[in-house]
Amino acid sequence: MDHLIPAELFRGLHPALLLLLMAVSVVALIKGADWLVEGASEIAYRAGVSKVVVGATVMALGTTSPEAAVSVLAAWAGDGGLALGNAVGSVIADTGLIFGIGCLIMRLPADRFMLPRQGSVQFGSMLLLVVLCYGVWWIEGEAATLNRPAGLFLLTLLVGYMVLSVRWGRADPAVVGLSGEEENGRPLVRARWIALFGLVLAGLLVVLFASHVLICCVRGLAFQWGVPKAVIAATLVAFGTSLPELVVGLTAIRKGHPELLVGNVIGADILNILFVVGAAAAASPLPIVEGTGAEASWIFLQLHLPVMFVMLLLMRAFIWRSMATGYFARSYGVPLLGLYVAYVGMNYVLSV
Repeated sequence: MDHLIPAELFRGLHPALLLLLMAVSVVALIKGADWLVEGASEIAYRAGVSKVVVGATVMALGTTSPEAAVSVLAAWAGDGGLALGNAVGSVIADTGLIFGIGCLIMRLPADRFMLPRQGSVQFGSMLLLVVLCYGVWWIEGEAATLNRPAGLFLLTLLVGYMVLSVRWGRADPAVVGLSGEEENGRPLVRARWIALFGLVLAGLLVVLFASHVLICCVRGLAFQWGVPKAVIAATLVAFGTSLPELVVGLTAIRKGHPELLVGNVIGADILNILFVVGAAAAASPLPIVEGTGAEASWIFLQLHLPVMFVMLLLMRAFIWRSMATGYFARSYGVPLLGLYVAYVGMNYVLSV
């Protein structure tokens, strides 16, 4: 998105104009998220699949596609470290920030059929990336990279995951026998498939565009008010990449479809690893350690990967515990959000 609307354009604008653009962006974000959630929920009803699956596939693909594009372009431009950091940072933000806030707001429902399956893929994908990165580093040292064969392998697993998700969605006992005409007594909107997907696409584009403009305005104000660049990089940039998922997730809760938030977070985690990292590595080898010698940066191995591992280990434990109750307890949001805040703080400390 920065290639279409450079953030530097907002630095010279008058603060009043920036505030006005921020207000317009917030309104657009809310409306776009409404369209996206309404379209996704109707697709689930009409297709007779679990909302968790729609959140983990249709919505997650939409919200992670821009990150995949940024990572692939960064890899082609020789900045592969950005691609890895972007993907892993997004997993941490999606799980810690978005799912953590969602848990604090309400007891999120736990689909006893889908969650063990989707959660296993989520944890397995993370574990695979951790083993690959530390394994290659152990063998090659500072010159370690995730090469093209590794990227193609991750993309192959992505195809398998998408196929399995659809099959699981149709086999979910919670939706088997759904006629596509009504659920819980509510008549469904008879819209054509093309109109539903058009609504989802329109909502997604509005959310992505408005969130980018909003973050650019905030960064422009921060720049004019003399906020250090290190603070901006460690907070606003990290938050901005997850703003679309956050707004869509909160909208899903507000409109009575919390399953979409659960599915979107889990699916986005999986896609950030299999899709974003896979596509970037297939485009160009991704360095695991930035720089060499005294200039080498080990933050990816020392901070990003360990935090992602702990975050998804917590998530795995919460999924396992939720199978007995049928919901995620609100208290689960405390450690997730706390770990995310600590991660952002460590990013700031290490960047100054």
